[in-house]
Amino acid sequence: MIKMVSAVTPSALVLSAGAALADPADSWGNGFGHMMWGGGFGMAGGLMMLLFWGAIIALIVLAVRGFSAGSRSGGKSDAAEILRERYAKGEIDEEEYERRKAKLEL
Repeated sequence: MIKMVSAVTPSALVLSAGAALADPADSWGNGFGHMMWGGGFGMAGGLMMLLFWGAIIALIVLAVRGFSAGSRSGGKSDAAEILRERYAKGEIDEEEYERRKAKLEL
């Protein structure tokens, strides 16, 4: 948790520096104002914002899928492995092994 906070804090400082460097003396009375067509990024700024947040959301989704994929079990392969282990240990006989194997469709 400490490593994550130490990585996030400098990033937040760098990202917030843009607001401190904004030029308040720009012409607020002309056109749509400071951040629109008159002197800001206009339409490109809006598109960049959408791309930025889309990338952040995509990274979060990929991270969640990546971490949850490791917790999933394979299903048939795990069941077949357990069946083979039980047969090898002598917990089930050959007839039971074959019956369960056929049911798993191996």
